[in-house]
Amino acid sequence: MKKTSTLYGASMLALSVASVLAIAAPEHAYAQTAPAAGEAPAEEVIIVTGSRRAVRSAADTPAPVDIISGSEIAAQGDTDAANLIRNVVPSFNVNTQSISDAASIVRPANLRGLAPDHTLVLVNGKRRHRSAVIAFLGGGISDGAQGPDLSIFPTLGLKQVQVLRDGAAAQYGSDAIAGVMNFRLRDDSDSFELDAKYGQYYEGDGTTYQIAGNFGVPLTDAGFANLTLEYREAGETSRSVQRGDAAALRAAGNTAVPSSPVQTWGAPEVKSDFKAFLNVGIDAGDDRSFYAFGNYAKKETEGGFYYRNPNTRGGVYSNNGGTSWLVGDLTPGTTPCPTVAPGAAGLAALRADPNCFAFVELFPGGFTPRFGGELSDLAGYIGTKGKMYGWDYDVSFGVGQSDIDFNISNTINPSLGPNTPTSFRPGGQTQLEKTFNIDLSYAMPVASFASPLNIATGFEWRNESFELKAGDQASWERGPLASQGFGLGSNGFQGFNPSTAGKWNRSNVAVYVDLEADVTDKVTLGAAVRSEDFEDFGTTTNYKLSGLMRATDALTLRSTYSTGFRAPTPGQSNIINTTTSLISSGGVQSLQNTGTIPPTSVLGKLLGGKALEPETSKNFSIGAGLEVGKLKATLDFFNIKMEDRIRLSAPTKALTQAQFNALSATEQAAIRALGGDTPDFTAFKFFVNGVDTTTQGVDFVASYPLDLFGGKTNLSVAANWTETDVTRGEKLVGIEADGNAGLRQMEEGLPKFRGNVAISHTIGKWNFNGRVNYYGKFYEAHADAFDLPINGKAQYTLDAEVTYALTDAVSVTVGAENLTDSYPTKNPWASILGAEYAVTAPGGFNGGFYYLKLSYKR
Repeated sequence: MKKTSTLYGASMLALSVASVLAIAAPEHAYAQTAPAAGEAPAEEVIIVTGSRRAVRSAADTPAPVDIISGSEIAAQGDTDAANLIRNVVPSFNVNTQSISDAASIVRPANLRGLAPDHTLVLVNGKRRHRSAVIAFLGGGISDGAQGPDLSIFPTLGLKQVQVLRDGAAAQYGSDAIAGVMNFRLRDDSDSFELDAKYGQYYEGDGTTYQIAGNFGVPLTDAGFANLTLEYREAGETSRSVQRGDAAALRAAGNTAVPSSPVQTWGAPEVKSDFKAFLNVGIDAGDDRSFYAFGNYAKKETEGGFYYRNPNTRGGVYSNNGGTSWLVGDLTPGTTPCPTVAPGAAGLAALRADPNCFAFVELFPGGFTPRFGGELSDLAGYIGTKGKMYGWDYDVSFGVGQSDIDFNISNTINPSLGPNTPTSFRPGGQTQLEKTFNIDLSYAMPVASFASPLNIATGFEWRNESFELKAGDQASWERGPLASQGFGLGSNGFQGFNPSTAGKWNRSNVAVYVDLEADVTDKVTLGAAVRSEDFEDFGTTTNYKLSGLMRATDALTLRSTYSTGFRAPTPGQSNIINTTTSLISSGGVQSLQNTGTIPPTSVLGKLLGGKALEPETSKNFSIGAGLEVGKLKATLDFFNIKMEDRIRLSAPTKALTQAQFNALSATEQAAIRALGGDTPDFTAFKFFVNGVDTTTQGVDFVASYPLDLFGGKTNLSVAANWTETDVTRGEKLVGIEADGNAGLRQMEEGLPKFRGNVAISHTIGKWNFNGRVNYYGKFYEAHADAFDLPINGKAQYTLDAEVTYALTDAVSVTVGAENLTDSYPTKNPWASILGAEYAVTAPGGFNGGFYYLKLSYKR
């Protein structure tokens, strides 16, 4: 929808005025005054996410902010940035995501119990683009989420990560409901660091190699260029047992079924994982500076999929649960093919008949597809900032793109019969975002205030597009056997066909005003309002109120209240996807293809779909900070009420043949393009604004440095309690009840309580780090089948590492994550799909991991 609004006109006026200010002659700029000789330098101030004015520390802001140094993140064994943050921020969760389609490639992460796209991600304070991947198998909480990819950050290139644990849509715009994560890049102008790391799980798999380097050089005498490079490879892991049906087939004499587990549950293989980040800044004088930063990343992943049983797999081997094989007539109109029951005699008869075909002839032991993708990520920002006429300005433009091309092998297009290839390129997805910002701030003296009133205002223009790229013809082709009950397209992940592929985009503009001041020596107050106009669903306005009171020299009290929103993405509104789901009917589980379709497509509307609306939120927090001597501690309560949360609907029965025949030719053609007329799809899903929730919890963080045993020691404790209640859950009538069972995933899929106690000790050339992690109880609907519940027990893990400085420049580190090789709850349903443990366990299920790291720092 294209329209010109009052907000748009006002925004363009603001843009014009601010652009003139930004390029005005430098002789009118206000100069900064350096301290006079002999004077002490002013107390250092920093910019903290959530506040648009400089403060002395994160404790001076009304909202809770975790500031995590790059060295704290790097002092761990894992090589994935998302896992590293999880280990130090208890309110942040990410799990292994085994056999989760594209979510295995870009794993969804959750802050404060909300979906990945409820957290805004910034780099150097600028909005980060979202990933091209939409998570369809996200354990209930993340189903359908399209958040940024956090794995692209090389840890050696991070100066700091700031985690704002508060709603901030009124300050930063859409998505900032659970909070904001700001990744600040290193800006060293003289650095040369190299890291080489090797690691492996205690089980002997998941072997990981990582090489990283950080290089900083000066740009003239007033700037810097800092480059970080990283290359990583990680082997696949497996914590699997043999499936019961596969074991039964072997016991019955089918020796073509592998004796080892036919289905792999674990982390996928990661190949050629390359990351590069560049950060550049230069002081141009006259209170003006220029900056640029960006990244390039690329990796390949491949992992397991669901096993195809040679007797029962629908659309491939049988369409009646294994009573008889699905037999294709290669010469229709001649002698019809007989009904053939599974068994050696039937297989021999099929092989002897050239006119009849069944896939058991090619794959008598069944088959397990291998699924993966090639993911690339490219982004860049340029900008200038400085001071003119008393105003601080920051003008920037950025572009970010995430692209994924899927691949699937060891599978078939059933409708092509004996002529099917066994590897496919089913297409891909591209997310492209462009952002232009003008941010202005002015410190206005107010006689009655203890500090100037900081007035911040600005304008933002954003455009995002989502593209669905068609796959190779064999991956979506409707072959000659489709009319005989054989499935179409690459089995397991059907290719995107040209008629459903496409590109969709949306633009929006925003203006904001943000005020903050110390109204007295003891009280800080703030208020912000932001209005955004989206060309597809109109205008939304949100606000935020905040306050901080310094009750005593040691105690501060703080509170915020805000409204927020998240706009549905073009991808969520238009995505088409095929997933393999474990469907329960009458107490019997079977793997079936489920299609995800646009809610406003012809088929989507017939099944109850409608256009998506924005999610909205109300966020309240109250907390306290304590500083007594060296002890620093914060305690914060939060309450987030969300309405119209976007989630996937229950799997809804496909149209009957009679319903399909009653449609117009145009409608039939549209549904046929989605595969909605074939028995290969037993059900369809689409996105709905189907849930209201209330999420509340408490965050506690404390640290205490002390001198012990002749060295320096730091002790820290962090804990989070989060509880989500579904206050409205829309239930769609489908082939499987999705009422309380489905909503339970949102309420209990993540542990309500998480915490860690960490200690670091440095003495001489030695450094010791240790961390005890606690993951509370959780619920898993195994493989999203609600009658296969797993009530996961609490789990402790222990991480430890020791570093020794061989020289002033060279150090060696040995360590282990999950030192005691702790595993989560055993899966009571392991015989059904072969997963030995609960696969959504918050601490992972791969067991202990040891590593060795060699570092050089000039």
